[in-house]
Amino acid sequence: MPQASIDQWRFFGTLAVILFVCAPLALSPETAVQVLVDIKNFISLELGWVYLVGTLAAMGVLAWLAFGRYGSTVLGESKTPEFSNISWMAMLFCAGIGAGLVYWCMIEWAYYIQSPPFGAEPGSLEAQQWASTYGLFHWGFSAWAIYCLPALAIAYPYYKRKSPSLRFSLSIYSFTKDETHPMARFVDFLFMIALVGGSATSLGLSTPMIAALISRLTGAETGIELNMFVVVLTVVLFMTSVWFGLKKGIKMLSNVNLGIAVGILIFVLAVGPTADLIKGAVNSMGIMVDNFWRMSLYTDPYTDSGFVESWTVFYWAWWIAYAPFVGLFVTRISRGRTFREVIVGMLGLGTLGAGVFFMIMGNYAQWVDTTGVAPIAEIVNTDGGPAGIVATLDTLPYAGIVILLFCILSLIFAATTYDSASYILAAGATMHLPEGVEPARWHRVFWAVAIAIMPVTLIFEGNPDILTTVLLLVAFPLVFVGIAMTMSLLRLLKEDDLAAQAALAAAQGVDAREAATNFEDDKKQSQLATAEG
Repeated sequence: MPQASIDQWRFFGTLAVILFVCAPLALSPETAVQVLVDIKNFISLELGWVYLVGTLAAMGVLAWLAFGRYGSTVLGESKTPEFSNISWMAMLFCAGIGAGLVYWCMIEWAYYIQSPPFGAEPGSLEAQQWASTYGLFHWGFSAWAIYCLPALAIAYPYYKRKSPSLRFSLSIYSFTKDETHPMARFVDFLFMIALVGGSATSLGLSTPMIAALISRLTGAETGIELNMFVVVLTVVLFMTSVWFGLKKGIKMLSNVNLGIAVGILIFVLAVGPTADLIKGAVNSMGIMVDNFWRMSLYTDPYTDSGFVESWTVFYWAWWIAYAPFVGLFVTRISRGRTFREVIVGMLGLGTLGAGVFFMIMGNYAQWVDTTGVAPIAEIVNTDGGPAGIVATLDTLPYAGIVILLFCILSLIFAATTYDSASYILAAGATMHLPEGVEPARWHRVFWAVAIAIMPVTLIFEGNPDILTTVLLLVAFPLVFVGIAMTMSLLRLLKEDDLAAQAALAAAQGVDAREAATNFEDDKKQSQLATAEG
């Protein structure tokens, strides 16, 4: 199969920014970090409401698309999906949230209990209820809505307008029409930087967790050396996967990991306090449904606790940074699906999948803490999140086997997240990539290595706050791109709708003229026959 050429502007431009950001962090970390933190504080404190309002707006647009006249719009010529529902969901789940989910699902509640929202007393019953609920909210409908809208904005012109390239700038196709347009190049550049920053955050969080799991299994001392070993191991794994491509590499790993994840969840539900976990899950869903709008628009203007900026704004920024990447990946794997199938699948099944992790693993960890089996919240507070995860898993029967499987799960989640990211980066830096043609193997492997540069730098920096800072900075410009892509998608749908109506009217006009002509001919023949008679 032919390989397309490299887009040198996007390729070298993105690589230059990676080096430009990482060099100051390595050479003068204190000054560089302070500058980044100052910018982050301004964005989160003064403009955080933009993320909240924008997310709700995205959900409204998707609801209108799914249940309105455009819900049956098919992506591509065939109405038969390229991938089965299970494989489609597995790849979507692993690419979109896998690496971050396994980190946060067991320990996020611990931070909420200590610093709860809505002025609740830390450690109180109210704080515990919010703690078991907010994970479902942050990883639920809102997150998947942020992912889904770019997917449709990219997929529609890619399949319907037969675009020669699969890149993020397709989302503003009605404004550019051409991938070489300056606006298109700039939007693609923003996307590639955001993807590198988002991937750096995910790898920066998951690496210490995987290192802690390996330390528990082998007795190796945690530190920079073990963290670097984990990074190398992850990079080698996703280099191998991305070398084999979408169907043989990414699809296979995603399916394997889905099986491991389901097995762990069933085991914990079976051997843990099953009734308590189920009751806690049902209670959390009730609280979220009852307070969804309140949580979605909570800006904390009176207590100024920092909860919204530290969590909701951070998560919405994380999803926004990953949204172009997930949108491109969903476009690639969604040929043959309708708008409605993509929207319902992503928001419905995606929310359910992430929610199950929090309802089982998160509620189990919270139960372990509140019943006195192990002081998980205290461990998280003093020794960090990875230590809290290991301590939680250690309370299970056959803890060594469970930790080994969880370690494999985390490694593959990290690998599938980054091999998908490197695949999309390679596609974004390739000129004229037609449907069905993959980026060059060396190009995909190159980005698999390059994407690890920033998280390695951040790991050596040793400041966990810098991860959220980088993420917020790279995501902010994409908020405005989101507005443009929504306008572009609606314009394209309207244009094609009007064109279809015009074509139908023209066809009906021709039919009417033909019918009138036939009628006149029949009338003349009838009159002639009467005269002859």
